[in-house]
Amino acid sequence: MTNFNKNSLETTFQYVSDVRIWGQLRNCHEPIDRSAVDLLRLRLTFTAHNRSPIMQVPTDMQPLTNLNVTRNPVLLVHGLMDTRQKMGSIAKYLRGLGWEVYDIDLTPNNGATRLEILAAQVCDLVDRTFAPHQSIDLLGFSMGGIVTRYYIQRLGGIDRVQRFVTISAPHRGTIAAHFSLRPGCMQMRPDSDFMRDLNSDVDRLNSLNFTSLWTPFDLIILPPNSSELGIGTEIAVPVVAHPLMVSDRRILQLIAHALSQPIVSPTRSNSLAPKIASL
Repeated sequence: MTNFNKNSLETTFQYVSDVRIWGQLRNCHEPIDRSAVDLLRLRLTFTAHNRSPIMQVPTDMQPLTNLNVTRNPVLLVHGLMDTRQKMGSIAKYLRGLGWEVYDIDLTPNNGATRLEILAAQVCDLVDRTFAPHQSIDLLGFSMGGIVTRYYIQRLGGIDRVQRFVTISAPHRGTIAAHFSLRPGCMQMRPDSDFMRDLNSDVDRLNSLNFTSLWTPFDLIILPPNSSELGIGTEIAVPVVAHPLMVSDRRILQLIAHALSQPIVSPTRSNSLAPKIASL
């Protein structure tokens, strides 16, 4: 006999409701919001295949401004073959809402060096830029999401970072990394020692506010749901391409929303920090 819990029943009722709405929309002759229709179609597809349904992102979502929430400085970390300019839309949006935003140029940015070395650059920037007891929020795009995770989980960042947002990050690796023999790219393969090690204690991220944003249309992160870790807040948004994830307005709104959330716990644990020079 199949056991149903509250979540599975809610998902079933949501699916039935979506099917009814879909049928009504298909027979509707009035002008309708096509993006809403596309989102509904995607949610039906994912739910029907026992996948986590895509969360609908309200177009009028605004960051929480009515709570007494401390706004930390935010550090943005770009992805493979990118520079800090790639994060320009996010930086401009957050600064417009009153955040103090910092960024970094990872060098080299083409996967020619190991991700631990890039994470050490993030660690060095944080130590040089912020006071020792200053908490920060961290956002990483694509490869930058993995670099920042290494900083958090292995280089002591977990003692400073309170909110951590990743955008289309290959948390469980990407098949696309098999097309490159560069060390940093090889580390992002799903079966790499680096990914296995980093995911061996992923539950450490539960001690901070973790949010993963991803798109089911990603052709760089393969499969796209490799951006899911099964912890924190994970939201799939139907952005049509990987590079557009850093400029889509829905993503910008979700970032601001995530950075406005109260801190889940002040508890911090000790970090394991291997010596970078020995790599």
